[in-house]
Amino acid sequence: MIRVLVVDDDALALELHTAYVGRVPGFEVVGQAAGARAALTAIADLARPIDLVLLDMTMPDGGGLDVARRVRAMGAGVDIIAVTAVRDAATVRAAVSTGVVQYLIKPFTFAAFRERLEAYRAYVEGLDRAAGDATQSEVDALLGTLRTVAAPALPKGLSDETLQAVAERVRTASTAVSSTEVGEREGMSRVTARRYLEHLADVGRVRREPRYGGPGRPEITYAWVRG
Repeated sequence: MIRVLVVDDDALALELHTAYVGRVPGFEVVGQAAGARAALTAIADLARPIDLVLLDMTMPDGGGLDVARRVRAMGAGVDIIAVTAVRDAATVRAAVSTGVVQYLIKPFTFAAFRERLEAYRAYVEGLDRAAGDATQSEVDALLGTLRTVAAPALPKGLSDETLQAVAERVRTASTAVSSTEVGEREGMSRVTARRYLEHLADVGRVRREPRYGGPGRPEITYAWVRG
């Protein structure tokens, strides 16, 4: 079994990613950390070996890049998969330079998460099978397992570009927003906006909140899940 430490300062994301790991054969969660300091403490604990860290990049007590650099300085033999909403090129480059083996951008589906973990498992199994000096083709095959993950298809009728625009609209809003409000600002119908918002809710990136005020049933609004 590949022993996993899940690191995220958002409690909902922490539990969601932990549950996701439990659904992928060959992996087990051996620890959770809600911040950078807790993550480093867990990794340094020799009594509880860790093989893989699912690492958030933004935490109140330290960034994921700092954690990755400290891990390398410690000489800890763990691999890191970044699981984060941070997507700027500078951060991605810095993550790669610290030895991050995969970079998974929130929001994502379970299918995307599973494929990243399965690719990592294939990489580990390939290393275990290797003996002695590897040929160039064997090295290429090992590294290729980490880079040949196909992007999972979104639900029919949804586009990645529009999904990112809707996600950004909710993320930057000061309060929870309704499908009507998102539709008006993004130039789409309320029904279409709601499909994107419901998808974001299903993958754990927004949460549904009732808005009371008028007569009848409360309006459903959507708020960004930080982390």
